[in-house]
Amino acid sequence: MAVAQAPVVTTATGNAVVARDLVRRYGDGDCAVDAVAGVSVEVPAGQFTAVMGPSGSGKSTLMHLLAGLDRPTSGAVEIGGEDLSGMSDKQLTLLRRRHIGFVFQAFNLVPTLTAEENVRLPLAIAGRRPEAGWIDHVIERVGLTDRRTHRPSELSGGQQQRVAVARALASEPTVLFADEPTGNLDSRTSAEVLDLLRDAVASYGQTTVMVTHDPVAARAADRVVFLADGRIVSDLYAPAEDEILATLKELA
Repeated sequence: MAVAQAPVVTTATGNAVVARDLVRRYGDGDCAVDAVAGVSVEVPAGQFTAVMGPSGSGKSTLMHLLAGLDRPTSGAVEIGGEDLSGMSDKQLTLLRRRHIGFVFQAFNLVPTLTAEENVRLPLAIAGRRPEAGWIDHVIERVGLTDRRTHRPSELSGGQQQRVAVARALASEPTVLFADEPTGNLDSRTSAEVLDLLRDAVASYGQTTVMVTHDPVAARAADRVVFLADGRIVSDLYAPAEDEILATLKELA
């Protein structure tokens, strides 16, 4: 039986995500702090981009802005050709359901649901029915066919994160955002999860943006964007681990 393949959604320029002059300011007057200070970036469809930087550099805030989880003080974000500026909370929620998948450090699974039910949950909430065989294919792809009826408490940390990856892929998002996806995992399990994310890029053209502090994790990406004081200070393509470490050392 033929299995549906995740589509690659692009804008006219071939970018899945575009940010222009993003600013996110907290506080007022002399106490104001710009967590993101005028960032412009384009993420081409099918690219695996890692975002790195010292603590407080603004990397998590930038991801939240790009994913429509937070609103910029000024500037604009487009996802899949749709401008987030001026969208209501309801419109942003609908946009996230259409365009975005999430993988978090803490897994964020529903404890009373099985692995398969967790994978299907975002589609059920959005009222979408996947093509025949797609969910089976995704579950098999992440190596959980024999764990699909298990609840999170019956799974290891690595297996739970595999469920989270499958859940993000199941909705065939324009962009998959991963926030420190290996932060709670040992090195071997981390490598397995990174292989899944890398495979999704290679097999489905799945655009992925990952925030990480780990140079080994960042090495899996096609590109590493470095932030410091809320600004992009370096942008490396296919960097070696020693290049990533050297850049982080300079920023520190």
